[in-house]
Amino acid sequence: IKTILRFSFCSFASLLTSMSPGGRGMNGNPIIIFPEFPDFSELEEEEVQNVLSYLSSIPSVAASGVGFNLVIDRRLDRWAAVRATLLRIAGSFPGNLHLVLVLRPTTLLQRTLSDFLFKYNRDEFKMKVVMLSSVTELHAYIDPGQLTTELGGTQEYCHDSWISHRTAIEAFALMVKTTAQTLQAFGTELAETELPNDAEATINLLHTHTLKKDQMKEDLQVALSQGGRLLECINEPLQTDPEYSMTYDELENLATVQRLLGQLDETQTAFDDFWERHCTKLEQCLQLRHFEKHFREVRPQLDVTSERLSGFSEVSVSPAHAEHVLRELSSHEDKACDALDRALSLASEGDRLIENSHYAEDSIRPKCSELRGVCEEISSTLRNKKSLLLTALELHHALEKASRWCEDGIFLLASQPVDRCQSQDGAEAALQELERYLDTAPLHTLADRSAICCQYEAVLTTQLMVSRKVFQKQISVQEMFEKRRISLKKLAAKQTRPVQPVAPRPEVKSPLSSPSKPGSIDNLIYISVLGSYLRELWSEGDNIIACRLLLTEFVSVFLRCSHVMNELLETERAYVEELLCVLEGYAAEMDNPAMAHLIPSTLLSKKVVLFGNMSEIYQFHKRTFLKELEAYTDCPELVGRCFLERMKDLQIYEAYCQNKPRSESLWRQCSDCAFFQECQKKLEHKLGLDSYLLKPVQRITKYQLLLKELLKYSKGCDGCDDLQEALSSILGILKAVNDSMHLIAITGYEGNLSELGRLLMQGSFSVWTEHKKGHAKVKDLARFKPMQRHLFLHQKALLFCKRREENGEGYEKAPSYSFKHSLSMSAVGFTENAKGDNKKFEIWCNSRDEVFIVQAPTTEIKTAWVTEIRKVLTQQLKACRGIVNTQSPTSFFAFLLLCLLHNIPKNQKKQEEKKAEMSMMSDSSSSPKHKGECWNKASLSVDASEENDGYSSSEDPINSDAEDEGGRKLAPGKYTVVADCEKAGPQELSVKSGDMVQLIREGEEGQW
Repeated sequence: IKTILRFSFCSFASLLTSMSPGGRGMNGNPIIIFPEFPDFSELEEEEVQNVLSYLSSIPSVAASGVGFNLVIDRRLDRWAAVRATLLRIAGSFPGNLHLVLVLRPTTLLQRTLSDFLFKYNRDEFKMKVVMLSSVTELHAYIDPGQLTTELGGTQEYCHDSWISHRTAIEAFALMVKTTAQTLQAFGTELAETELPNDAEATINLLHTHTLKKDQMKEDLQVALSQGGRLLECINEPLQTDPEYSMTYDELENLATVQRLLGQLDETQTAFDDFWERHCTKLEQCLQLRHFEKHFREVRPQLDVTSERLSGFSEVSVSPAHAEHVLRELSSHEDKACDALDRALSLASEGDRLIENSHYAEDSIRPKCSELRGVCEEISSTLRNKKSLLLTALELHHALEKASRWCEDGIFLLASQPVDRCQSQDGAEAALQELERYLDTAPLHTLADRSAICCQYEAVLTTQLMVSRKVFQKQISVQEMFEKRRISLKKLAAKQTRPVQPVAPRPEVKSPLSSPSKPGSIDNLIYISVLGSYLRELWSEGDNIIACRLLLTEFVSVFLRCSHVMNELLETERAYVEELLCVLEGYAAEMDNPAMAHLIPSTLLSKKVVLFGNMSEIYQFHKRTFLKELEAYTDCPELVGRCFLERMKDLQIYEAYCQNKPRSESLWRQCSDCAFFQECQKKLEHKLGLDSYLLKPVQRITKYQLLLKELLKYSKGCDGCDDLQEALSSILGILKAVNDSMHLIAITGYEGNLSELGRLLMQGSFSVWTEHKKGHAKVKDLARFKPMQRHLFLHQKALLFCKRREENGEGYEKAPSYSFKHSLSMSAVGFTENAKGDNKKFEIWCNSRDEVFIVQAPTTEIKTAWVTEIRKVLTQQLKACRGIVNTQSPTSFFAFLLLCLLHNIPKNQKKQEEKKAEMSMMSDSSSSPKHKGECWNKASLSVDASEENDGYSSSEDPINSDAEDEGGRKLAPGKYTVVADCEKAGPQELSVKSGDMVQLIREGEEGQW
């Protein structure tokens, strides 16, 4: 179109001036007029084709289908030009040609040539051509009303108006096409856009798409405005002259513009519908993302609420405990209600989204159901726990009321003055006093145990089964009252002898009526038993002072036990607070960016080194141990059970103590830094951090002291055995901590100490070594001066180390141990009593090729070590027997030899040493009948170069002479058994530790 327009306004303006403005032939054929144009033959072929293509595209498809009528005006031209024009039109016209009308040249010569040559060249044109001599002949083919005045017609034509209309129509059509393509591309972009996964991205996408949509709408409105103006321009003649009759060309233009405007309207409607759906989907996506975000926030809150709720005990051990749990539960309920309200509100919001036909209904509905289910579960659990706690509290009050009645009754019996009871009037008054008190029993005591158990079945846990003891106590008190009534009735019936009156001590009160010192059930039962005993003494009359003293002694013991329990609880609470203070005031501040500039470089990333596992210790005591200790407030003699249940958890102190040397070293490097000073200033502590880092070590040692005190005041109680076992376990933990502190100080050991099994014992000893002759037959002599060695006995090995004292302060003064030697316990034999000293024993291996003589500081230490070594060897024997049951008996006998100790009479020793030598044998893994040595033959010698002031042979060597390296048999002689061994078959012999056995010979397959 641009090419045609450029062509029209430049060199071919006169040609377009003569074209038909909308004329039609007799049959409605569109007319195209070619005016006089002498230079037509000089036009470029491309330009001619563009003009013809455009002119043939203007009429409608129906009109173009009838065929075009071409009018070629060549009246002033030559025949050669006419012929050239016809040939170009025949080769270039793109449409259907109906008729070509040619106004031939008017000059005589050219007209004559035209007539003659046209007839000769007619077939060359390949189209219907009519040669006309005048305009009059033209009117015979075309109505003059369809021709302009230049061709003798009457049609009015404005070339500028036609050019303007065509240009505007073509520009409008291009705008419609571009707008439609843009809208289609934008619609495709919207359809292919993936929905974001978060609310912020959804908001940004919705905003971006809305801006693009607004721009598209503006472009659409511009196109519609331009089409409206163009329509007004085409209809302008009608507005000026209502009777104006439009030409065919104008009618075609009008229809084209209306068709384009209709397309724009349809495009706009379709785009608006699509945008509404897309915008709705984006808004629903935004609602979904908000819903999911709130769900992710609410769901963990519900989980935390449920977890905290599950941590509340639904049972209680005392009224105070029940009231405390109820208060905490009520406080938690307020916080839980906020979370529940938010969750239910979110579920309602999800329901509204589903009602509004949200596209993600399948995703929203399960979440709403989950929220409602969790809320209902939490509410139900909360109601049940409150109901159970209230029921338990009611039972506690009933038990407490009944127990208090019994206590007051016992005190009443104990406080009745005996001098008044000796007279008839006094006995009657005391009897009436008892009757009045018994009348109050229905209001205070528990009537029926079975009814109580049925009523409070849901809360009758192990702790609340004390109701049985309360019933027993009631029965005991009632029996005491009944016996007292009988005694008083007898006194009232007869005159008793006068006795010396002894006034009761006014300061003695019932220890059980004191609200600040509640007694345990066991102690109350003890009081009832004590009351029976006191009553027997009372009836004798002269033992009133003994009764008073006995009661005073019991109250004293009871109060001391309660005092120890109170101290345990108070110090435990203070300990937890101190740990929290350190963790929040120091450890947390190391991660505070505002304090980073005060932390020295040596302290960076060293929080774990400085504080160890203090956080783990705090969490254990805060969440578990303190609460469980508080449950035993009213029954301190049973607190040993709490320690036994948590003994495994208390082993976390071992890791803290092992880290303490590293923590101490780091503290000394950084103790003067501004960071610690600032933290101490904020906490207003008088002591530095090092004092608080020592608290866990002090606490674990404090437990055993408190348990000893409780054990001393709880003799004969139900929990006495538990207290004793708890004390032993705590001492075991302290020993393990102490042993591990020594163990981590070992240096120079190339292996992994954890592979040696549990550390059983450790201690310092004097050690001598004795060696058998080597190949050079040079006999090593035992050292005169012993080596000082620190021994570590593991389950699988015995380590010899040299103790080295370190210089420094605090933990830096702790000794270190240089590894020197190790013996595998699977290759060890030992002799309990070495000659010359009852504090010595021998350890040897490899058929006594190398013997270590170990001297303990005391006989008790020596006995403890020998006992522990024997246990290790016995366990190995039992393990070996388990294997022997499925293999040959040779392994059993070879291993049993390990457990025999050489025991030869002294007067035969030298002679027997030359003949006898203990050898340890076992089956080869490849053949049950093969005999060989069980242990490695390599020499395992202790470094003999240390502390070597000289050697002495003052003591005869214990080792016998060397034997051949081949298979050796056990020499006949006497041996002592150090481990029990039951026979595994009819051909075997059962022996027990300490038995003396005589070996006759070693038979086939290594059997003895």
